[in-house]
Amino acid sequence: MAALASFKDLCIDAADPAVVGVFWAKLLGQSVVALDDGDCRVEGPWFPPIWVNRVPEPKTVKNRVHFDLESDSVEPALALGATVINLWGPDWAVLADPEGNEFCVSLDSAHPDTFRSGPPARAFAVCVDSDDSLSQAAWWAEVLGARLLPSPDGQLRWLTGGAGMGELTWKFVPVPEGRTVKNRVHWDVVTDNIEALSALGASVVRPADHQISWTVMADPEGNEFCAFAPSV
Repeated sequence: MAALASFKDLCIDAADPAVVGVFWAKLLGQSVVALDDGDCRVEGPWFPPIWVNRVPEPKTVKNRVHFDLESDSVEPALALGATVINLWGPDWAVLADPEGNEFCVSLDSAHPDTFRSGPPARAFAVCVDSDDSLSQAAWWAEVLGARLLPSPDGQLRWLTGGAGMGELTWKFVPVPEGRTVKNRVHWDVVTDNIEALSALGASVVRPADHQISWTVMADPEGNEFCAFAPSV
């Protein structure tokens, strides 16, 4: 399946980009780069780039996009300023970063050497809350040329192997609550065919103009993403 776009990076809205950026950089074994406008970028060998962007609006509801991590313990995240939301038995925890952005940790205490030779935690998936997870997964699989995999419930709502995704898995998760505010975590893509994405069901939220060189779009469930032209 030919991809219409390739995955580029992830973005997190923040009241204090430095605090959020340092947290994720230290937890994922990455570096943080401070930018002149007060934003920052988290980058390195273990995970795609994360841009942390200052926004004026506070976090008010559960994020509809979050990361899944694996680690041998929640202690490294807690030491960096995370808080516990839920402990689901001995092998799964739901935490929040210093600004309340939720993330999940799969606990692998049987193999501690895995995390002594690398970062304290490794991010292996991006999870997206969905009204219709099957349709959303199929839509993004077509956009990215990805393979659809069954989740533990047997439904084809996990993506792998998409353009630019590397080893990252995307999980589309059915939830009862609808989307009410702009996502505080979103992803960027690279494409040379905005028209094809629009024809497939994406909408243009803000076209490129004299202030921004990219196009802000939304998928069929309203999840914002930024579409960048390929680098020359």
